[in-house]
Amino acid sequence: MIKLITIPLSWLYTVGVAIRHLLFNQHLLPSASVGVPTICVGNLAAGGTGKTPMVEYLLRLLLAEGYHPAVLSRGYKRKTHGFVMADTSSTVATIGDEAMQLHRKFPDVPIAVCESRVRGAKQLKRQVEQLDVILLDDAMQHRAIRCGMTILLTPYDHLYIDDHMLPWGTLRDLPSRALKADIVVVTKCPDTIRPIDMRVVDNRLRLPSYQQLHFAGLEYAPMEQEGIPLVLCGIAQPQYMLDYVRTKYPQAELMAYRDHYQYKPEDIDDIMERAKNFDFVLTTEKDIQRLRTTALVDRLREQGKRLIALPVQVRFCSPSEPFDRKILNYVKENVQR
Repeated sequence: MIKLITIPLSWLYTVGVAIRHLLFNQHLLPSASVGVPTICVGNLAAGGTGKTPMVEYLLRLLLAEGYHPAVLSRGYKRKTHGFVMADTSSTVATIGDEAMQLHRKFPDVPIAVCESRVRGAKQLKRQVEQLDVILLDDAMQHRAIRCGMTILLTPYDHLYIDDHMLPWGTLRDLPSRALKADIVVVTKCPDTIRPIDMRVVDNRLRLPSYQQLHFAGLEYAPMEQEGIPLVLCGIAQPQYMLDYVRTKYPQAELMAYRDHYQYKPEDIDDIMERAKNFDFVLTTEKDIQRLRTTALVDRLREQGKRLIALPVQVRFCSPSEPFDRKILNYVKENVQR
């Protein structure tokens, strides 16, 4: 019954998205460059592809080469509007959890949020004295801005070619939009992935020759804490983290909320009740940005327990050198100094 309802809705959504792209293609809706090299990190699905770890990878790559990057995102679920630059007074409420995570890890990098990527990028250009490149976090659907390079992420166990448009599936954009990407990265690959597995995916995606294809997994930090953890997540696909945690803590259990969930006092009560059976609470770097504003940390401390964030970063399964070189060549050729 649900399928009978969602399929027609998915068709209607597809038509709406296709009309929007047609208007941009026919120049009936405006699209502009911003005069600064721009790299878009995006996906076709609604969340869960590892965009933030990829942005962090790009920041480390660019910083190591002496460039001055900035990050611009929407600031999903923040309580502010318009352009906001991260500073020492920023909170999840003002810039969102993902931007807050990036700001804490890269305090010297300009991190900004704005609903309009064009307006936000132009504002960054005006405000930041040394600006070589802007990383646009989750901007593939933002046709109003013309990106110089686009990186499309798609998870290994749920490729965009196997998905359907919302609400039948999780795609928020047309599969054909994948052709606009310069680089496609298959993310969240298992540690056991083999060259033959990569070839199978390569053959299925059938990318044109101008696109680079790469494979990457998520590498979590080593866990040294003794005891059994409660894994607390408000992310799109928590199973990846739980599977990793259970390699060391087989008895770990998951307490999951929806992506970007804003924890309420009654949720903290539920978490504390569940945490009685565990030695510590393990969460994501994104979740801890939101949990810091609640009473959870203090209440756990009163019970002699800790709330610990598990860092994660991109780990390429295929050689990363061609990926790095393509990114750096684009910036080198387009940077204005």
